[in-house]
Amino acid sequence: MDILKYSGRTDEWKGSAALLLLREEDCAALPDLPGAEAVRELAERKDFLGRKGTSLRVPLFGAGIRNLYLMGLGKAEDCSAALVRDTLAWGLRLAGRQRSESVLVPLDHLKDAFKDSGLSLSAVLGEAAGLCSYVFDKYKEKKEDEHEPFALKEVVSCSLEEEEARQGQTFAEAQIAARALANEPGCAISPAGLAESAVALAGELGLDCEVWDEERLKQERMGALLAVGSGSVNPPRLIHLTWKPGGTAKKKIVLVGKGITFDSGGLNIKPSSFMTTMKGDKSGACAVIGILQGAAKLGLDVEVHGLLAAAENMPSGSSYRPDDIVRARNGKTIEIDNTDAEGRLVLADALCLASELKPDVIIDMATLTGACSVALGKWRAGLFTRDDALADALLSSSRRRGEAFWRMPAEDEHIEESLKSPFADMVNSGPRYGGAIFATIFLSRFVEKGIPWAHLDIAGVDFMDKEWGVYSRGASGFGVRTCLDYLKGLSA
Repeated sequence: MDILKYSGRTDEWKGSAALLLLREEDCAALPDLPGAEAVRELAERKDFLGRKGTSLRVPLFGAGIRNLYLMGLGKAEDCSAALVRDTLAWGLRLAGRQRSESVLVPLDHLKDAFKDSGLSLSAVLGEAAGLCSYVFDKYKEKKEDEHEPFALKEVVSCSLEEEEARQGQTFAEAQIAARALANEPGCAISPAGLAESAVALAGELGLDCEVWDEERLKQERMGALLAVGSGSVNPPRLIHLTWKPGGTAKKKIVLVGKGITFDSGGLNIKPSSFMTTMKGDKSGACAVIGILQGAAKLGLDVEVHGLLAAAENMPSGSSYRPDDIVRARNGKTIEIDNTDAEGRLVLADALCLASELKPDVIIDMATLTGACSVALGKWRAGLFTRDDALADALLSSSRRRGEAFWRMPAEDEHIEESLKSPFADMVNSGPRYGGAIFATIFLSRFVEKGIPWAHLDIAGVDFMDKEWGVYSRGASGFGVRTCLDYLKGLSA
């Protein structure tokens, strides 16, 4: 939704509300902005001091602006793009829910806030404006805010760099596309349904799209993916989306997404409390779809392939079993120790195919291990790679876009020993400790040596229990903006 507008002069603007993001230092010496006099008086009375995480709505009477929203950023030295983005989204969401249709957002006083980050205020505002209003309520007869409907239609800035702001909105739209798809329940999105969504996107944006059904998967030796999908009435799919720029691409990147449209655990069935939110086990694949959308809309000068390994992991008489041995695309055999360690199996075949494309970089995204979320919590994802340059580039992008990743070990000789099987080339599940590292080492067996590769474990951050920053409750689309930023950097 294009809601950003440009206004040349603040004093000529009339609308529902103004949103001021203020550092502690701004409150006593605010420039000539809407409500500056009120802010100074509130600071003198110590009613609002700009402390991080604080907010205040000030009703204004007899003025064009009916409400002034003050949002605290804390000390100037601690101000970051991530903090400004989250605070903008919070403030715009608050204003929209309190019937503000048009909100003025002055930014000039923050121009020096994060000048060395490589990101402009306009881009951050574009992201926040695009992300603030998303909510997944398509199946509700009565919407959550029926009595106070979200009213925001216009976000106005007097110092907007329009191209940067549009790019910010494109980043937001890509993440929302991933969220919307990941939020869909298993009854609405099967592997075939995920393929239909990819085909529709390809038709809309001029992407190439190829879908392998179960017969083609057999021909292509995708034995691990077929095994995971064998217990469901909804057969698996391999979906290949491609964005190619007009001329010679600067790089070729392959993104691989885990697309388990629902994960019951298979015959090693999950406890009921762990099965809730397992519609989100397709979040990696949904993120890849969002990134491809963003790459196409930005017209990036990078060839981007998206491989989505889609299956439904269900228990039935035809399910794969513990003790089964399956053969992946590259010929390696895998002894099944646990049918709930299915994500690494579908990724194994997809990573083999990704390697065959001879790319410059492979990145996979997956809600892979509970061990990663135990280690890092619900607000930080794991980045596993042996390539320092790739790690640095992705971490730099994650900081710019406010998506927290933490680099984790991608090798461990002691954990590697536990991959050994007496009956096959490897087992699919290992000991309790170091589970996320075990999964990474397992995946590395299916990536061709010499290709830089990163594994992003987004378990724990794929679903938000409550609103947080730019995220609404539900699927987060975590990692979309980080990867899109990384691709944009390659395109520059």
